[in-house]
Amino acid sequence: MRRVVTALLVVTVALVLADSAVVTLALPEILLELDTTVGEVAWVLISFNLVLALVAVPTAWSLRVTSPRVASAVGIAVFAGASAWCAAAGTIEVLVAARCLQAVGGALALLGCLELLVASYGERRGVATWITAGVVGTGLGPVLGGLLTEAISWQAIFVVQVPFAVLAVPAALTVAAPREPPADRHRPAVRANLTLAVLSAALVAASFLLVLLLVEGWRRSPATAAVTVSVVPLAALAARPLARALRTPPTVEVAVGCFLVAGGLVGLAVPPSAHLAWTVAPQVLVGLGLGMTVDRLTERALEQRLPRARHAAWTIGARHAGIVLGLALLTPVFTADLREAEAPAQEAVTALVIDAPLRPEDKVAVAEALGRQLQAERGQVPDLAPAFASLDLDPAERPAADDLERALDDQLERAATAAFRDSFLLGAGLALLAMLTVALPGRRRHP
Repeated sequence: MRRVVTALLVVTVALVLADSAVVTLALPEILLELDTTVGEVAWVLISFNLVLALVAVPTAWSLRVTSPRVASAVGIAVFAGASAWCAAAGTIEVLVAARCLQAVGGALALLGCLELLVASYGERRGVATWITAGVVGTGLGPVLGGLLTEAISWQAIFVVQVPFAVLAVPAALTVAAPREPPADRHRPAVRANLTLAVLSAALVAASFLLVLLLVEGWRRSPATAAVTVSVVPLAALAARPLARALRTPPTVEVAVGCFLVAGGLVGLAVPPSAHLAWTVAPQVLVGLGLGMTVDRLTERALEQRLPRARHAAWTIGARHAGIVLGLALLTPVFTADLREAEAPAQEAVTALVIDAPLRPEDKVAVAEALGRQLQAERGQVPDLAPAFASLDLDPAERPAADDLERALDDQLERAATAAFRDSFLLGAGLALLAMLTVALPGRRRHP
C-alpha cells in the first residue's frame, strides 16, 4: 500500500511539472480548433508558468496553518478539476483561465507532496525523489503531449491527467506528516535559484523552439516531433549515473552542464539540413546538461534549509519565472526573423517556379495556387501540399510538378531553419550566462 501511495505522489509531481510544456506540440491544433490567434494561443503555455511562478512562494505559507496531507489533497483536487475544465474548454479565454487555476492547484500539490515524500522516505531520499520526478516530468511533457495530440486530440492531454490526480487525493490523505516550522530558519539560496532561473530560460529553446521548428518549420507530425525530442529526457536520465561515475564536484558539474546546454543549442542553430538526424547529437548535449544541472541546483537550494516547503517554493518560482523569461525573450526574436524571411523566401519560390520545366500556363496555375496558400497561411511557414494537390495538370507535367514541390519544400525548410537560428543562439547565450553565475566567486564571509 505504501508503495502505491508514494508512486501516486511521484506521478502527481511529474504531471504538474510536465504541464509547463505539455501543450507545446498541441498549440497548432488548439489554434485551429478554437479559432484564435498565435499571440492568444501562446498564453496557454505562458499562463501556467507565470501563475505557478507567482503563487509558489505565497502558497508555501499555507503549510503553516494546515497539514501537508490536507494541502496536498486540496491542491491535487483543484489540479484535477482544472485539468477537466481545460479539456472541456470551448474558447481560448476559458482554456487560459483553466490553465491558471491548474497552476494554483499544482503549486499546492507540489509543495504538499514534497513534505509527504519526506515523511515517507526520509529527508534525503524524499527530496531526491521529488526532484527526480520533476526533472523527468519536465523532460517528458512535450513528448507525451505530442503523442496524445497525434493519436487522439489536444483535449486528451488534460483528460489523461484526471484519473491519476483523482487517485492521488485519497493517497495523500493517508500519509501523516508534521506541519512546517513557523519561522524562517534560513535565507533562500539566491545564487542557486538565479542560476536555475537563467538556465530555465535557456532550456525554453530546446523544449519550445525545437518542437516549433520540427512541426511548423520542417512540417513534421506531432508524433514524429514527440519521438524526436524524446532524446532530451533520455539523455537527462543518463546524466546522473555518468556524473556519479566521474565523481565531479557539484559546482563543476553544474558549470559543465550549462556549457553542454549551450553547445547543444548552438548545434540546433546550425543544422546542415532539415533531416531529423541532425538534431540528435545537439539534443544529447542538452539532455546531459539538463540532467547535470536542474536537480543539482534544486538540491543546493533545499540543502539543510528550513522550512523546506518555502525553499522548494523559491526553486519552483525561479524555474517557472525563467521559463516565462525565456518565452518573453526568444519568441519575439524568432517571430521577427520569420517575418523577415518571408520576402526572400517568396523571391526564391518565384525563381524556382519560373525556372521549372513546365508549360507557361501551368506555371501560372502553380503561381496562383501558391499565392493563395501563402496568403492563407501568412505569418507561418506554409504547407504547399494543398496548393499542388489542387492543380489540374497534364499527367506528363506531374513529375516536373512533383520535383518543383520538393524543391520548394527544401527552400522553405532552409528559410525556417535560418529564422530559428538567432533564437537558438540567444538560448545558448543564456546558458553561458547561467554558467557564469556558477563560476563567479561568491562573497567572502568575514569572521
